[in-house]
Amino acid sequence: MKFTLSWLYDHLETSATVEEICAKLNQIGLEVEGVENPGAALEPFLTARILEATQHPNADRLQVCRVDAGPGMNDVQVVCGAPNARAGLAVIFAKPGTYVPGLDITIKEGKIRGEASGGMLCSLREVGLGEESGGIAELPEETFPGQSYADFAGLDDVVIEIAITPNRGDALSVRGIARDLAAAGLGTLRPWLAEAVEGTFESPVVWENAYPEACPWVLGRTVRGVKNGPSPDWLRRKLESIGLRSISTLVDITNYFCFDLGRPLHVFDIKKLSGNRLTLCHGAGETFKALDGQDYTVSPDDCVITDANGVQSVAGIMGGEASGADEGTMDVFIECALFDPVHIALSCRRLGLSSDSSYRFERGVDQALPVAAMEAATRMVVDLCGGEASEVVSAGAPPAWQREATLRFSRVRDLGGLDVPAEESVALLEKLGFEVQDKTETHVRASVPSWRNDIAQKPVLAQGRDLPADQAARAAEGVEQIEARVIWWKKSCV
Repeated sequence: MKFTLSWLYDHLETSATVEEICAKLNQIGLEVEGVENPGAALEPFLTARILEATQHPNADRLQVCRVDAGPGMNDVQVVCGAPNARAGLAVIFAKPGTYVPGLDITIKEGKIRGEASGGMLCSLREVGLGEESGGIAELPEETFPGQSYADFAGLDDVVIEIAITPNRGDALSVRGIARDLAAAGLGTLRPWLAEAVEGTFESPVVWENAYPEACPWVLGRTVRGVKNGPSPDWLRRKLESIGLRSISTLVDITNYFCFDLGRPLHVFDIKKLSGNRLTLCHGAGETFKALDGQDYTVSPDDCVITDANGVQSVAGIMGGEASGADEGTMDVFIECALFDPVHIALSCRRLGLSSDSSYRFERGVDQALPVAAMEAATRMVVDLCGGEASEVVSAGAPPAWQREATLRFSRVRDLGGLDVPAEESVALLEKLGFEVQDKTETHVRASVPSWRNDIAQKPVLAQGRDLPADQAARAAEGVEQIEARVIWWKKSCV
């Protein structure tokens, strides 16, 4: 799981340093695997402006430019071969001594075809930030010369990568990480509340759920009249900073919430769907092309989403190319669902397919979040793409996720090795979202928050569908014995 400091600060109010944050993450079991400052290599590059560009006297394809690169370099001569170099253009400037990663060279002061050149005007590819190579990068007209390009472009943001154990699906979100750090005393968790969007019409697309074992609850909502296109800079930078490719505003919004709240979403282009119904059902041997461009054949054990023409998505894992949003999308249907972790994991294995969404569903997502997440996603779609939202449609029902757990204070000392005072243990639980129901001198009983699927959940011991009858009967008897033993053990711990 990767996140940037600035993204963490969206959810955590803290004055802690990078070193203190990493130390605390390791201390609470979210092991830091790497820390990277992508802006460090870009620090020597500066913003600049071309004051004048004239034809090189000795080369048809070169220009001699006078460049303002800020204090001390406000009139530098640079020979440039880019076809888009022109007077007034704001650019990226590399002074002598700067290493240019895209060319693997260090800039030196010298002469090019007889004309002095005291630096280089760079493309994004040359500074290591993209594939564009048709000319030098063009910065916004209002750019002020002499700034560090890393600071100007917001690329001085430290990226932290942590390892996530299979039981901590809640830590696959920036908010989940912030919550744990706040509980550990490293700041205050900022409040988060989804702003509701009123639905003004009935959704033209509705749900049918014929596979509730794989998907107990699904929500959907139409937003019509949207305008899709490139994402705003803040959204694009957030995703690119953690290694995701910005695709379009609608798609980027779904990826944003996948990492920000740990809430996978999907969007369908309504005009590419056939009929007015999307159905969650068993696969039937169909082959469809997913968004990664590959063909997959689904089995009856796989949960798929179909329209009147067939499979449009392997539910909870990856959408189909045929109904994906693109620059022409005008009406979109947002999907927000809960999927059974075991069904998702087995489908991923069968198909040899995984995604950021399936990675979270396999480990358990916040079971109470779908309604708020749908509102938050709708608000962002309307704010960034325009349009008008429908009423929310759904199929199935919210699962009964509510449960309680009991902590005996002596177990913290005996099993954890730390003699934590009872009041401090209770305070930490409350900071992590647990609600105290009962407390004595020896133990505390608390309601478990919806995002902590690793606590007090019934063990999942599902049978394989192809077991012989006699073996299945013996296995079922064994499951009952194991579950009875687990229940006895939990009671004995109180």
